[in-house]
Amino acid sequence: MRYILALDQGTTSSRAILFDHAGGIVETANRELTQHYPASGWVEHDAGEIWDSQLAVARDVLRKRNATADEIAAIGIANQRETTLLWDRATGQPIHHAIVWQDRRTAEYCDALRRAGHEEWVQQKTGLLIDPYFCASKLRWLLDHVPGARDRAMRGELAFGTIDSWLIWNLTGGHDATSRDASQHKIDLSNASRTMLIDFESGSWDDELLELFDIPRSVLPEICPSSHLYGHTDTALFGQPIRLGGAAGDQQAALFGQNCTEPGMAKNTYGTGCFMLMNLGQKPLRSQQKLLTSIACTTSQERHYALEGSIFVAGAIVQWLRDGLGIIESSSEVESLANQVNDTDGVYLVPALAGLGAPHWDAYARGTIVGLSRGTTRAHIARAALEGIAFQVADVAAAMMADADCQLKELRVDGGAAANDLLMQFQANILQLPVVRPKTIETTSLGAAFVAGLSSGFWSDYNELGNVWQIDRQFEPKMSNDEAEYRRSRWNDALTRAKSWERTET
Repeated sequence: MRYILALDQGTTSSRAILFDHAGGIVETANRELTQHYPASGWVEHDAGEIWDSQLAVARDVLRKRNATADEIAAIGIANQRETTLLWDRATGQPIHHAIVWQDRRTAEYCDALRRAGHEEWVQQKTGLLIDPYFCASKLRWLLDHVPGARDRAMRGELAFGTIDSWLIWNLTGGHDATSRDASQHKIDLSNASRTMLIDFESGSWDDELLELFDIPRSVLPEICPSSHLYGHTDTALFGQPIRLGGAAGDQQAALFGQNCTEPGMAKNTYGTGCFMLMNLGQKPLRSQQKLLTSIACTTSQERHYALEGSIFVAGAIVQWLRDGLGIIESSSEVESLANQVNDTDGVYLVPALAGLGAPHWDAYARGTIVGLSRGTTRAHIARAALEGIAFQVADVAAAMMADADCQLKELRVDGGAAANDLLMQFQANILQLPVVRPKTIETTSLGAAFVAGLSSGFWSDYNELGNVWQIDRQFEPKMSNDEAEYRRSRWNDALTRAKSWERTET
């Protein structure tokens, strides 16, 4: 066997990457995914398009490499988390568009649960804060608003899943009514930990949570480890069966792809937003700093937990500089523009365009620029925007270290903006920690490959994976600790001006 095939089903696209034994990217294919916005705050995907696009790119990479199914040791899946769908078990057809993780239609219902005093209990059970972000309220909405859905669910006719479940079902035959008996209704444990329906200590569906959200057990998939034999692909898809060797939520996959397999190791993914995760080891921890606790990638032998902090706006602030202010023509120009000045000349930009995420959780915060003067140029604003990303990451890192009562030794980074040297150097400066960028920044896909490679024997153990992961560049702090603390204090001053802004206005 020569390759592992990683399927990376994301919010905006479906991607497939073929990895060799050295962890090198051999071939890639990508297709964009249509976004549907049926109402304000609602975001949906066509589940049929998700499946069709993911199958197409999987076939594309094999065709471009002229590779056959018998050269693939296993397929691994990484997926956008919390996106929720229901489908008909008999036909394999969705009964409604998938409700995307970004969707806010259940905000009032979640508010009511919090007012009723359920949040502390739910956090104790799940490690999560009650929010429309997670699957439970989305699934309840589908059952209550799609005609006949709840009755059909009670009769055992419907199946619930996150996107890993949907892909596994279709890869193993659920797309074809003639072979549906072979289809597997399963969910990876890391994805299950984001549904708000499992007890994260037992790793099992929880009857009390199911009762709270009014979810019938009959719709639920079987929970499996991340690195696990989920079945084999339907012969008709690739000419012969291929082992399905693993699945994981995208951020847990990235943590694993960064080889953060020991407690205290952390990674940050710089995308539209930022997702920072720290491996907690085998002992769960309930955050006191408004962070989330999830289950990390698992094997049949062990279960690790992870602290997570989500930042809503990171790369999106660069898009705003391009599309909103028009001070750059493409996102790639932001580093060269910011490098035209040595500092921000006292300008701070809080990128709270969609409120503030962890650890502040202020939905009423709004984007703010302070410290402007007659000497301020677009270069100063560009640099302040990049620094605003790094300050937010530093806030999450501080919360994680307080929760875990440990000091980070380094931060491993990935995602598109990790290629920005100016941002990475400032991140090291403000954290007062080394920032480590790997050679392969497609760590979500690499993590999917790792979990599949372990279960199939393509890679033998964590030690071998450690040899596959390699450093591209390490950024060491070049700012004094006193200067970093001063800059952090001024950032906090800017934050106070951004917080609760919308509430103040109304």
